[in-house]
Amino acid sequence: MSIIPPKFQPLQQFFRSGPMPCPYVPGRIERKLFTRLSGPQAAEVNASLSRAGFRRSHDIVYRPVCPGCSSCIPVRIPVAKFSPGRGMRKIMARNEDFHTRLVPAAATREQYQVFAAYQSARHADSDMSRMSLADFSAMVDEGRVNTHLLEIRDSHGMLRGGLLADRLDDGFSAVYSYYDPDEPRRSLGTWLILQAVAQCLRLGLPYLYLGYWIEGSRKMAYKARFQPLEALGRDGWVPMVFKD
Repeated sequence: MSIIPPKFQPLQQFFRSGPMPCPYVPGRIERKLFTRLSGPQAAEVNASLSRAGFRRSHDIVYRPVCPGCSSCIPVRIPVAKFSPGRGMRKIMARNEDFHTRLVPAAATREQYQVFAAYQSARHADSDMSRMSLADFSAMVDEGRVNTHLLEIRDSHGMLRGGLLADRLDDGFSAVYSYYDPDEPRRSLGTWLILQAVAQCLRLGLPYLYLGYWIEGSRKMAYKARFQPLEALGRDGWVPMVFKD
């Protein structure tokens, strides 16, 4: 009789970053627990850590471990329970002439042009507004783990926006989105999330992971509109209750 040893999986090494000013809560100090994605287990590690409240940037997966602060709350949409409200239905109707498609992630100059216009108009004071084409390509291409791009195109085939997302075994994890800043009435950021929800439903995936929500953060406020929303806490993923 032969004994087959169990499959060997190397230990995943984690590190803690040094203190940095928090980009979301003024006066707070940010520290992160992080690990690097590499090797054949990268997709599995990314999926497991996403369920544990981590986020991916390039080939780094991280979670805040800030001293004395727990403001960053991981959130996700249970897509089978989600029902768009009146305002979201209007956004869907407003964008009927646009269409989306899910493609494997690969950086292009066309994407970068939309991304750069978005950064210049919406985040001109951020480091991302100074990203070159090479920087953008690194953001898209480094650390890809079953990563896709949900594209917005108009009736002429022109790219109007994109949502970079990792496909997990139980959903999609949104990494970053950008869109044409000259179309404010279309609310393309909201529409991208609605289209990602639709993709989850089409593929039978139960969750859309949206990263962190921070109470009082203007940048994060839009996430609270996608009800019901689940939050990760001490008791696992539970329905999120917002204060009136």
